Amino acid sequence: MPHIIEITDFDAPELDVYARITENQLLNRHEPEKGMFIAESPKVIGRALDAGYQPVSFLVEHRHLEGQARALLLRCPQIPVYTAEFDVLTRLTGFALTRGMLCAMKRKPLPDVKELCGGARRIAVLENVVNPTNVGAIFRSAAALNVDAVLLTGACSNPLYRRAVRVSMGTVFQVPWTILPKETGWPEGGMELLGQMGFQTAALALKEDSVPLDDPRLAAERKLALILGTEGEGLSDTVLADCDYTVKIPMSHGVDSLNVAAASAVAFWQLCR
Repeated sequence: MPHIIEITDFDAPELDVYARITENQLLNRHEPEKGMFIAESPKVIGRALDAGYQPVSFLVEHRHLEGQARALLLRCPQIPVYTAEFDVLTRLTGFALTRGMLCAMKRKPLPDVKELCGGARRIAVLENVVNPTNVGAIFRSAAALNVDAVLLTGACSNPLYRRAVRVSMGTVFQVPWTILPKETGWPEGGMELLGQMGFQTAALALKEDSVPLDDPRLAAERKLALILGTEGEGLSDTVLADCDYTVKIPMSHGVDSLNVAAASAVAFWQLCR
């Protein structure tokens, strides 16, 4: 049976992970093996468990103990389940719980880039995408539209930030991903590594020499890395100079470009079939 614990003390240290530790502290860059993240809602938590992530504790609204949360809690009978009424949990966390359930989980070691991409045909590379909502939305599109893996530069928002996980609907646990190591060096070292792994590179950018997304040469490439840039500045000059293709999505009505998450969905649909 689940190990149910009624919350009586807001200051209990075991609740710090939900109430007093920031996202960056959970990430724990100095000791990544001790890093954690928060998964929110039964569907997202279920996908994390299916992907082999280890739960540390649950935070569950009373009325969900015998409802949506029950099947998940039965999967983890030895894991503590902290519970209270909705208004108590909202005061504790500072926000309303989505579907009445949170789970603190241990992070996994990041996989090696070459191992991750070994059998991949289509990958996405995110350069300095700092908005967690956009990162989560890109992962959701990647999962739905046949992207084999996602690589992120070190300046990107972490895919396991709570908002990114929630926006992705848990697909961050379904699409293989990793962060390019600092020692690889981006963009020069990272672009070179993509070439070594056999990928042609296609940078999404509006330039005079950009080819349209439906250019048949793109679909014909055996291995293609789609590179998407940060929301404001776009891709770096080095990436644009070194990529094999610069690709654009034709716009109309005077619109200059799409949000990076929307652009990713269009590009994935066209090139990852």
